Amino acid sequence: MKYLALALTVCLALCGTVLAGVPDDLQQISVTIKAGDAQGSGTIVTRKIGDDMVSFIWTAGHVVDNLRVVRKVITADGGTRVLVEFRDAQIVQEFQQNGRRVGETKLDAKIIKFSDADFGEDLALLMVRRTNAYPLSVSAKFKTDVNYVPAIGVELSHCGSLLGQFGANSYTEGVLSQVGRTLEMKGANVKVFDQVTAVAFPGSSGGGMFLKANGEYVGMLTQGVMKLQGFNFIVPVRRIHAFAKAAKIEWAVDPSATPPTLAEIEAMSVEEGGSLSGPAGGEPAAAVFKLPCDFDDAIDWAERFFAGRRYF
Repeated sequence: MKYLALALTVCLALCGTVLAGVPDDLQQISVTIKAGDAQGSGTIVTRKIGDDMVSFIWTAGHVVDNLRVVRKVITADGGTRVLVEFRDAQIVQEFQQNGRRVGETKLDAKIIKFSDADFGEDLALLMVRRTNAYPLSVSAKFKTDVNYVPAIGVELSHCGSLLGQFGANSYTEGVLSQVGRTLEMKGANVKVFDQVTAVAFPGSSGGGMFLKANGEYVGMLTQGVMKLQGFNFIVPVRRIHAFAKAAKIEWAVDPSATPPTLAEIEAMSVEEGGSLSGPAGGEPAAAVFKLPCDFDDAIDWAERFFAGRRYF
């Protein structure tokens, strides 16, 4: 009996260690994304390419869609074609020490894959332009089962920039409350989401949803009901795996897959793998958040600006 008690004690201690480590781990891999006036969240994955460590950021497509620039160019035969380009986003990571904020780093990031929110998957992959910005250990661990469906009630952790950089790397918890919600987008586009109760606000878009027990990445928070806290939706990891396969970027979710060279990444087509993008311009992205000076004013402003909008 005493051995059983000892075993249970050791097990509880180990479980406590795992749980205690997950919030700290998520702090290391979570960043704020700034895309013009829009702010959202992102999660780092780092891969070894040649002799360098190259970091990539997973985020929501609608966080960066206002960086898209569409222009017409003259072809060699005198005709015209539409050229779609993206300006760089910025990623910001804040640092704390001895219980207070002590600074931040800001890096440029190139959009290398993009899928539109209304007509595609609402996913984007960015590449940090500075090589060796993060060690190989700073990398999200995606659930490897490409068909993974989480159990209803499983405990989850979210880390994102609630209300933009003002709430950078805010850690919240919840449960998986339902799977397989089908939401109509624009046109004939119907997508499957999983429903979660973790607290989220505008700026949380693009932030990861993780298993609380071990920190595995199981989805990306993109949508929610503003007036009903705890009624939020994630792009499930099974959809992310499918997008990565279609876009030929499996290495961005699977560390065992061999990544291409930097030259090959630079030559990639940005919009493919399920993206049917609508016209650029028009209404700004719903992830937009520009913090006023007064916090109460910020809350009032956010409620007015995001009223009736579905994107975080």
